[in-house]
Amino acid sequence: MNQVQKKEEAGALATNLFEADANAGSQNMTQEDLALPFLKVLGQLSPEVNKQNSKFINGAQPGMIVNSVTKELHDGAKGINVIPVHYERQYVEWQDRGTTSTGAPVAIHSAESDIVSTTTRDKSWKDRLPNGNYLEKTASHFVIILGDSPSTALISMKSTQLKVSRQWNSNIKNEFEISEGKTYPAPAFSRIYSLKSVEITGNFTWYGYSVKLLRKVDNTALYQLAKEFYTSLKASDAKS
Repeated sequence: MNQVQKKEEAGALATNLFEADANAGSQNMTQEDLALPFLKVLGQLSPEVNKQNSKFINGAQPGMIVNSVTKELHDGAKGINVIPVHYERQYVEWQDRGTTSTGAPVAIHSAESDIVSTTTRDKSWKDRLPNGNYLEKTASHFVIILGDSPSTALISMKSTQLKVSRQWNSNIKNEFEISEGKTYPAPAFSRIYSLKSVEITGNFTWYGYSVKLLRKVDNTALYQLAKEFYTSLKASDAKS
């Protein structure tokens, strides 16, 4: 028995071998080569909560937060903890819902694009392009989702959620560090925020995000992960 155990131990891989070869085989992959999950708050009409829809997810309920790639569901009331890494303001081009619409954006245009000047405001207050599609002003927050296995994701906020986005950005900009008597703005990815869903009632009821600062990042490996994600996103921006 002891001999068999010794043979198994002799053939086992030492963990430090993985560390020595960290990133080997994937070093040519940039953020453009990866499937970046979207985080979405489910509503009453979301296909994920409709049992008759092909996109239905078992257990999905309005107010939950879903990961578009893993299909993992998060209790919106409990929320999730995230590290904000990068922010972009964009104009997302959509087709109207119908037989030809895939449900995915037709294109994503930068905030510096002059495409808005080509639009016309229709009766529904949508900015229509000459091709019939419409633009939505969208705040894109790239984050690290915390948990047993931290992962990257994108949170898109639009319409009424733009106010939440602006408040989140203000919170990030108002975080500072002091070193040797000098004050400097803290990196966005040095803070952890709680992200929950809340029910909003007006002419109808829907769900949106609420964001609250929790604490500083106090784990070196986690901070490095967030910084690497930020660096990869900036590199992708530079190429575009």
